[in-house]
Amino acid sequence: MSALIDETRVRAPFPDDVPTHPLVVIDYALLKAGDENEAQNLWKASTEIGFWYMKNHGVEKEVDLMYQMGAETINLPLDEKLKFDQGDSGMSFGYKAAGAWGSDAAGTPDSIEFLNISQDDALAYPKVVHRTYPETVNNHMDDTIKPFMNKSIEIHNTLLEVFDKLLGFPVGTLKECHRLDQTSGTETRNIRNPPNMKVEQIGLGAHTDFGTMTFLHNRQGGLQVLPPGYEEWQYIKPYPGHAVCNLGDAMVLFSGGLLHSNLHRVIGPPGEQAAFPRWSLAWLSRPSDPVNLRALVDKSDKVAEAVKSKPGQSFETGSTAGEWFARRVKNARLSNRKGPETYYAFRGTEHSTKT
Repeated sequence: MSALIDETRVRAPFPDDVPTHPLVVIDYALLKAGDENEAQNLWKASTEIGFWYMKNHGVEKEVDLMYQMGAETINLPLDEKLKFDQGDSGMSFGYKAAGAWGSDAAGTPDSIEFLNISQDDALAYPKVVHRTYPETVNNHMDDTIKPFMNKSIEIHNTLLEVFDKLLGFPVGTLKECHRLDQTSGTETRNIRNPPNMKVEQIGLGAHTDFGTMTFLHNRQGGLQVLPPGYEEWQYIKPYPGHAVCNLGDAMVLFSGGLLHSNLHRVIGPPGEQAAFPRWSLAWLSRPSDPVNLRALVDKSDKVAEAVKSKPGQSFETGSTAGEWFARRVKNARLSNRKGPETYYAFRGTEHSTKT
């Protein structure tokens, strides 16, 4: 894999003349040790914007190997990659070619390609749970993908325990919504944006994430957020050794709106970085497929009071996590497009027709 790793390295600095949004930095080591001040820092980030940096996560080695595996796979010939296409039925796992998703309400094709690997498939390998993958993936299930997946799960479970306390849930409530003995949409994603994208070109349209949490191991610019009260998109500056973390719609629903899932998008990297391909790596968690997406008012007085304080807002989706996830993925595909309403149905809980 080493011959391809240089393509994923940063070869130009992030510029200092573009609008960036500061994020709270969370020290995972402190959270894991039960530090109350760090838990309150996480609460601040999660209730104000739903994004934060996370340092001392201990996944740097696995991230490097995942980047190499992703580059080896995404650099395969297109006809080989399309044998593992995610398709139009609402399944996320597999390969997505550039242009397969819509990036705006007008139906402009997106410009990024990515490879999604199911947590279920990785942990059960060589058993197939959802689908098969290219040999470049299979060859590194044991030495790269499983270790990355397991460390991400460990971090995720630690954060879920912290959120249990912050939201007033009994211990284990959120972890029970993410059982490893049930299928889910949890996956890894290796992403490549082409070089020489125009800064205003949208790689991935504005959306909130489908599930619970996202851990993004990002080396180049291009990720932007639209914070509450802002009218101009803001870059999230990448920092070495810091994952960019954010909450998804499931946490908004479980918490009765106490937690926030913020709109974000991917555009061309800024400044000199635009001349090079933009590679990134994400681990995206989703609740177990059978879990009903709703406010957990029966688990927490704090959440019950939050729901009562928002009488005009519904936190009862009438949908399981599996149904919710498949519907949104299906609406992302341009081949399923019926009009602007298809794009808006993809975008999630926080969108409006103005963004």
